[in-house]
Amino acid sequence: MLRGKQKRYLRSQAHHMQPIFQIGKNGVSPELLQQVDDALEKRELFKVSLLQNTDEIAEDVAEIFEEELGAQVVQIIGRILVVYRPSSKEKNQRYSTEVNRI
Repeated sequence: MLRGKQKRYLRSQAHHMQPIFQIGKNGVSPELLQQVDDALEKRELFKVSLLQNTDEIAEDVAEIFEEELGAQVVQIIGRILVVYRPSSKEKNQRYSTEVNRI
């Protein structure tokens, strides 16, 4: 579990990012989960936005990501989630090395 300072650092890193995934009327599908899982392995940190036409609720999506993918949602602002999970590959560990130092 992340501590407050670690979450703050991740939020600051994600601040200028654009969402790379959008959840629309199809909701959270197994295909979307697989893509998010792959992206977490490569990037560790990114944003996901919920479109207006989705029935999903941000908190529910956060729960699914945390349970299914072992990710942590460090922030929810309206319909945008900031998702983080340390990469298992050392070459992709851009944020997790700093998070471990905090």
